[in-house]
Amino acid sequence: MPFADSPQREFAAATEWAAGRTLDALTGAEGAAPSAAAPEPQALLAGVRVLGPDVFAPTLLTGVPTPPETAELAAEAFRLFPSDESGIHVWRDRATAELLSLTGYPVQAPPPPPPPDPGEDGWQRWSVRMAQLSCLALPTLDGPVHRRAREHPLALARGATRAVLRRDHRTATRLARWLAWLHHTGTPYTLELPPLLRQLKLTGDGTARSALDLTVAERLATA
Repeated sequence: MPFADSPQREFAAATEWAAGRTLDALTGAEGAAPSAAAPEPQALLAGVRVLGPDVFAPTLLTGVPTPPETAELAAEAFRLFPSDESGIHVWRDRATAELLSLTGYPVQAPPPPPPPDPGEDGWQRWSVRMAQLSCLALPTLDGPVHRRAREHPLALARGATRAVLRRDHRTATRLARWLAWLHHTGTPYTLELPPLLRQLKLTGDGTARSALDLTVAERLATA
């Protein structure tokens, strides 16, 4: 089978599509322009599963209730693609399960491992792992991962700066989102956020997922 037709490529495209629709819902741009055709049902569920808690970002940042069909889709995706119960991504599953429960679609998530710790991983590796969990940087979510973020703002700032210098736009944007979450919660940090967000907006990688991360960061920074 050609790589272009592989399930991995199809799921990645579906994740981008789902991220684009979530971004439209967050910015109020739904229906403003013609969108690409929706992915096949299973691919769409995979894309929604990858987005995890970000499916609920429009609700958490604007207060507009999550449409029942969106919550139902997220719950179905969770059941179709269960957690592998390994690695730090279980934390994403816990957050998704928490938000689904609030919308009346409870699902079961496995107990998460200990949260990443810069004392064990070093700040470079820890910041990368926190970037992988940037979808947890949302209002109302709080827990051990968030406590780590509040305890180590300097490591997050270092990680964001390092990612910018390495032209790793995706990691830099995700860590900027954590810094914006610190701002939103009133936690002091050591990096000027507005210039960083402006720079990332100019040097974006063009993906819907990064645009969603950046928009969430901007909303958190100005809340």
